[in-house]
Amino acid sequence: MTDEAFIHIVRVDIDPEHEAAFNAWYEQRHFPDLLACPGWLSAKRFVSVGDGPKYAAMYEVAGRWAFETPEFLKVKGFGPFESLVKNFMRIQLRPMSGPA
Repeated sequence: MTDEAFIHIVRVDIDPEHEAAFNAWYEQRHFPDLLACPGWLSAKRFVSVGDGPKYAAMYEVAGRWAFETPEFLKVKGFGPFESLVKNFMRIQLRPMSGPA
């Protein structure tokens, strides 16, 4: 992948007893922290309607370099939920054509 903008998708499960706290942390802390990092352009969360991990987050990232900034290195991961997250999946996608 060249160093151009792409979509970064993360999917995870978390035990039901931690869901409310995890969701609050994700929306109130993790998203603002990530979006304050250089190169992290947008973020949105989803819940699965099919197979696979229950929760997904989709980010627009300016380039691979965004994963190497000091700001990102301080906030990456799942913070207080790191040991509780299960079934972690990641996919990175680049567009095949221009804007829709």
